[in-house]
Amino acid sequence: MKRYLVAPMAIVALAVGAQAFAHHSFAATYIENQSVTIEGDLVQFVLRNPHSFVDVNVTQPDGSIVRYVVEWASPNQLQGKISRDTLKPGDHVIITGSPGRNADDHRVRLLQFRRPKDGWSWGLLPDEVIAR
Repeated sequence: MKRYLVAPMAIVALAVGAQAFAHHSFAATYIENQSVTIEGDLVQFVLRNPHSFVDVNVTQPDGSIVRYVVEWASPNQLQGKISRDTLKPGDHVIITGSPGRNADDHRVRLLQFRRPKDGWSWGLLPDEVIAR
């Protein structure tokens, strides 16, 4: 009887281990003890697993436009707060988050999201920290 249980248990252990290994650490991609704020116009909002993404066109001081890729939470974490209709292309947004380790990638891990036109916001940081 014990011999028949070993194979299924080994398969389950491998599957669980592979899932845990496949999920990346945010610290590998983002500098978690720093924050940046970007402001621009929403280009795209993708609500999907394992993480949602927001693309924002940010106007640089020289007038050029840079597209930032902003990594957000999973749909399960956003459930009840965000839907596919919450954000629209063209919305002017202000995002604060952890910068990507490679500045040339123009990546941010989202911590605070604001849409000034109607005051809508979502965030993991208190407003006092954002206002600094």
